[in-house]
Amino acid sequence: MAPRRDDTPKIVIYADYEVIVPPHELRKVIAATGAAVEGDDEPIARAEAALTQLSVEFSAWMDSECERLEAARQEVRRHGFTPQAHDALFRAAHDIKGEAATFGYPAVAAAAESLCRLIEHTPEIARVPLALVDQHVEAVRAIVRERARTDHSVVADALVRRLREVTDEFLREVNRDRPDDLESIFAPPLAP
Repeated sequence: MAPRRDDTPKIVIYADYEVIVPPHELRKVIAATGAAVEGDDEPIARAEAALTQLSVEFSAWMDSECERLEAARQEVRRHGFTPQAHDALFRAAHDIKGEAATFGYPAVAAAAESLCRLIEHTPEIARVPLALVDQHVEAVRAIVRERARTDHSVVADALVRRLREVTDEFLREVNRDRPDDLESIFAPPLAP
């Protein structure tokens, strides 16, 4: 039987404060459970190495996400903003917004975020102009497609900025009778 370890925290008392030291060091726990890489005991370095290995798949994953967004747009075009079509379009845009920076497409995240705002903050979803949905989806697809161009970031930033302006203008109009909603829609984000 293994000897019993003392799992109680260590308490060091000073004149005007106390320091409680937990019984386990996280580094020992991580090293004990993680697979050791030659000369590398840092979990963040291992995670970055794994991400680098996966990065060859990123463009295929982003292409797949763009296809999903396109399919959702086509569903909205065929049947209107049914609950299923609305949900599919929002989820596709939201997933792209969350994944794009990791996949190396930060400008795509901004375009998808603008589409999410449009869908989320329009009180009557049927009032969303299909042309504005089309512009967002086409922007996402173009940014992904043209990523290799040398002027890509300049063009993508200008495109996303204009999409955001048009979306904000539309949201101000459809929410003009809802001042509390307008205030929350245009409040600065809590996270950067």
